[in-house]
Amino acid sequence: MNKSELIRAIANKSGITIKDATEYFDCVIDAITESLKNGEKIQISGFGTFEIKSKDAREGINPKTGEKINIDASKTPIFKFGKAYKDLF
Repeated sequence: MNKSELIRAIANKSGITIKDATEYFDCVIDAITESLKNGEKIQISGFGTFEIKSKDAREGINPKTGEKINIDASKTPIFKFGKAYKDLF
């Protein structure tokens, strides 16, 4: 399922127009993005958690050349499914 299919499913289930569903979907994504930018953790009960994970700087190996390289510290957004969803699969 891609974004437009998801929006269409939201519109069909809620009885709203695709235009309204697109607007609501975009608002949810924007709110999640802004919260993550501010370093906040987003927990949606029964669904899962969005958060930022910090990765320390480390030494790696270039797979093409075998040369050692330094990998800078970084922050990565992650999503963890809640127990209810984990148990489904």
